[in-house]
Parts: sequence; structure tokens; C-alpha cells
Amino acid sequence: MSSISDVGSVLDHLNIGSKNTDKPKSNELGQAEFLELLMVKMQNQDPLSPQDDTAFIAELAQFSELEEIEKLNSNFSNFSSAMMSNQALQASALVGRSVTVPTNSATLQLGNVVSGSAELPASTSDMTINIYGETGALVESIPLGYQSAGEVVFRWDGMFLEANGEMLDWQSSQPEGVPAGVYRFEVMASVDGEPTQLDTALSANVNSVTIGSGGQLTLNLAGIGPVAMSDVKQFN
Repeated sequence: MSSISDVGSVLDHLNIGSKNTDKPKSNELGQAEFLELLMVKMQNQDPLSPQDDTAFIAELAQFSELEEIEKLNSNFSNFSSAMMSNQALQASALVGRSVTVPTNSATLQLGNVVSGSAELPASTSDMTINIYGETGALVESIPLGYQSAGEVVFRWDGMFLEANGEMLDWQSSQPEGVPAGVYRFEVMASVDGEPTQLDTALSANVNSVTIGSGGQLTLNLAGIGPVAMSDVKQFN
């Protein structure tokens, strides 16, 4: 596997723009060789029992069919390579940007925010976001109160929290907010009278992109690590 962080390295990895022509293998049977063998066969057949014309036509048709299949395989291979290169170029453009993925941990950077979401199966009158520091100690407990069923989206900058586009009447107990670092989020809600922990998705910066041997794309996220491209919920 190789790691990339810009478009140029993606092109180098996929060898775009410097297409190499494969040299024909000495043991390959091409169209000219097939026709030559067919002519030799016709010249050396038994004149008293010549091969039926239908048999020659069948052999030619079979060779043409095999040749078309080879062309189809070659075209499909080129199409697959083009798709891989396009995906890699798109992924390389994400380096330095933020994406949202299923996780309960995120890195709060100085002067930045952590974006997140949780799926609420039913309306609740009691929803809370608990935020824990790297040592596991609870650093913030933020009441969101009543929330309707569906996706609850929030943004936290270490001092204030915004939920579904509205700033809450709440702020951190620390005068300047919590410091930068890695934090774990626990979203709790009362669902059908039972306290329930909801699955969360949080934002993270893309540090680099890794291309696997089979063309799989993996995003290497700050504070999280490798995440498959298919697991990304949102490109911020």
C-alpha cells in the first residue's frame, strides 16, 4: 500500500500520463499466426478427403469470437483503471479537509469546532451530550432538552454548543473553554422511558489517503486513524 497527500503522487501511483506499451509475448498466437497455420493446414490436407468448408468457417468464427473477448477484457481493464484514477484524484482533494464518520472520538483543534450527529429513534424530552477527556474524566455534560425524532446535528467549539442550527443557552464552566485535544462523546437520550446511548458520527481532518493493492481507498483521519472511504457519512 502507498500513502498519498497530493494529486501528483496519486498520478505517480497510478502511472497516469506515462502509458507503457506492453511488448508482445513470443508465445502469443495472433491473427496473422492463426491464418498462417490455417493456410498450412489447408495446403497439407488430404486431397481425397478435404476438410469441409463449414469447418474452416467455424474455426475462423471461433478465432474472431476469442479476439473480440480479448478486446472486451482490455476495454474493461482500461475502464476500471480510469475509474480508480478518478476516485484517487477525488480522494486526494480531501487531504486537509474535514469529513464526518461513525465514531465517538474526535480531535478539538484550537480555534476550530467538532461537528457531530446522532440518530434519535423517537422524540425525547431529555437528551444530553457527555464529553470525556483523554484520561476518561467527564469534562462537560451538556443538556439539549427536548429533541424531535431524526438526526440531531451539533457543533462544539470547546466553549459553546449549537444543536440543529440553534445556539444553546449553555457554555463551558471553564472560563476559556476546554483546551485542544482528543475527546470522547457520549450522546444519551430517554427513549420510551429508558436511558439509551445513541450512535454518533463526528468530524475529523483528513491527513492522507492510502491506496490498497486492489484499489481500495482509505482515509487516514486525525485522532481516529484509517477509515474506509465507503464509511464516510459526509464531506464537510
